[in-house]
Amino acid sequence: MSTPATTAPAGPPPAPLIDPSVVGTGSPPHAVLVEAGRLRQFAHAIGERRPEYVDEEAARAAGRPGLLVPPTFLFCLEMERPDPWGWLAGIGVDLATVLHAEQSFDHHRPAWSGQRLTFTSRITDVTVKSGGALQLVVRQTHVTDESGAAVADLSTTLAVVRRTTHGKESGR
Repeated sequence: MSTPATTAPAGPPPAPLIDPSVVGTGSPPHAVLVEAGRLRQFAHAIGERRPEYVDEEAARAAGRPGLLVPPTFLFCLEMERPDPWGWLAGIGVDLATVLHAEQSFDHHRPAWSGQRLTFTSRITDVTVKSGGALQLVVRQTHVTDESGAAVADLSTTLAVVRRTTHGKESGR
């Protein structure tokens, strides 16, 4: 005779890994000089061969003051903060529990070598998923040039995973 399966009574949901009150938390603005040599290296790495991305004379002949910045290179520049992941530690997240979930770019105008771009970031959303097993944290970054004109808006979504080891929870 078989015994009917029983489930343990569900306890309270686990506490959030990230306190939702961090929404709105920002990082100090960070300025970066866009260097032509780095743009050429990045263009080579991604297979970009158009002259305006790799040849300064061709870029100038096309009416640009310098090499064009490939669209996804802005994420590389954003990572040049003195401590690019410090904002996660600041909200109590262990980097070992983080997975990249999504990234998007909304470009407003081109950028080129020789410009100094400023990156201003803030947390815009924290969402609980999978019954509390993970949380998604969204960080928006506004990029401007020296005149204050909008260059792009970047969005990064990271998944913070609740880990258990031998019945003990980690993730913070």
